[in-house]
Amino acid sequence: MADDQPNTATLLFIAHRAAEARVMDALRDAGFDDLTIAQCRIGQRLSPAGTRITDLAEQAQVTKQTAGALIDELERSGYVERRPDPSDARARLIVLSERGEKLCAAAAAEVRKVEAEWRAHVGPEDYRRLRDMLMSLREITDPYQ
Repeated sequence: MADDQPNTATLLFIAHRAAEARVMDALRDAGFDDLTIAQCRIGQRLSPAGTRITDLAEQAQVTKQTAGALIDELERSGYVERRPDPSDARARLIVLSERGEKLCAAAAAEVRKVEAEWRAHVGPEDYRRLRDMLMSLREITDPYQ
């Protein structure tokens, strides 16, 4: 690789940030205009069955206090709810509210558009190979898979 070319991690980051910006723009256009990128990054880690704040903090690599503050903001805006954890009466699970589910549906629709554009740009076979390679890299880079 030439010294004047970005490294692979930077190229992946550029693509990710472009997709993230598109999703945030689409969410604002859909009326979800009270979100920050930090709130979205913590919220996208929620499991449909619910997630504890400690797990969100670990996955997002932030402090429990930061994760808690972001969840407080999302709860005040009506995107998430806290429910008792059936496996531990002392713990609470964070789950998407009805509004949060609508938000996720809008985000997913925009992600599908971005991926369709990428597929059209590089061609379906190269796009499939890219995804296969990234899924392979995930085996050694994603401890939460």
